[in-house]
Amino acid sequence: LTPFVDVAFLILTFFIMATKFKPPEPVQIKTPNSVSTKELPENDAILVTLDSTGRVFFSMLSEKTPRNKYDLVKNLNTTRNLQLSEAEMQNFIKTPAVGVSFSKLKSLLSVPVENQNQVVQPGIPLDTLGGELYYWLRDAISIFSGKKINYLIKGDNNAKYPSFKMILDAFKKNDIYKFNLVTMQEDAPVGTDLYKARHKITDNVPGKAK
Repeated sequence: LTPFVDVAFLILTFFIMATKFKPPEPVQIKTPNSVSTKELPENDAILVTLDSTGRVFFSMLSEKTPRNKYDLVKNLNTTRNLQLSEAEMQNFIKTPAVGVSFSKLKSLLSVPVENQNQVVQPGIPLDTLGGELYYWLRDAISIFSGKKINYLIKGDNNAKYPSFKMILDAFKKNDIYKFNLVTMQEDAPVGTDLYKARHKITDNVPGKAK
């Protein structure tokens, strides 16, 4: 099977987005490196994480408007009959990522956020029609109410193509055809314009004043 980093994406348009920091996450992800200068957004973004074993996690990045996360889980609570309490829905606002089925969401959200890293999350169920990830994406899109959304996929170097393909299926089913791949930022090659710009290096041109 082809590693995540080697896949040629022929259907969707993607862009590289680098991050210098490590956001909270329930699983260790080793992403590819890139020299991209575009930084990871903290608002109006949806992040889907894929680990090396094929587990999928969903996150809504909405630091400035945490109400969006509450509205999302409240809507899912109604449409999916999750029977979440008010306290559990409030806990979702602080939960960095969800990697369980709808049937297990109540159990996850009953755990204080600071202890959720001790909960084994098997991943959001996927299938060729998008699985439960489809509904997370669909309802999140509706909550953002026409705002420009940054769609992000963060995949482990060793993630396999079949799992990634099912994420794409969920994206396509929601008419999402452009997204960003999240990488870890590395320095640009020495001597390139990007390297010079980052290190504030100017060329010494004969005859020009320094």
